[in-house]
Amino acid sequence: MADDLRILGIDPGLRVTGFGVIEKHGQTLRYIASGCVRSNAGQSLPERIATLFSGVSEVVATYCPDEAGIEKVFVNVNPQATLLLGQARGAAIAALAVGNLPVAEYTALQIKQAVVGYGKAAKEQVQHMVMRLLRLAEPPKADAADALACAICHAHSRARILAE
Repeated sequence: MADDLRILGIDPGLRVTGFGVIEKHGQTLRYIASGCVRSNAGQSLPERIATLFSGVSEVVATYCPDEAGIEKVFVNVNPQATLLLGQARGAAIAALAVGNLPVAEYTALQIKQAVVGYGKAAKEQVQHMVMRLLRLAEPPKADAADALACAICHAHSRARILAE
């Protein structure tokens, strides 16, 4: 079916980058996989970036998604933390680009709005709705749930984005 699509969602982080893979069949979403790529705090920054790049590349090679969605970096109170998050996000985007995936970017507000219907929803609400939308027996861990939410957001938003 031409409407079938495998989507990879990424929730970037320097310590933990969440990933979630879903399939969209018409209007139906189906869970494929989720998890986390972890870097070691004892590694140097370049080693941590390489770990994230390799991990996301491995996810792309394993699950062969058609498209990807990634959460945009928000600016927080600590500029150093924002910079590090941006570098982790860059490593993930590079891995997606090397895998020849179209990449869409979404703010946390857009993701929560698409999944929960409220842009300022709590993490627990996102986890609960991801579990319900994908018909999971239990809620995924927070980073994986955020990545799955990003994939769900992309599944719902892609027609509008591709039309722009």
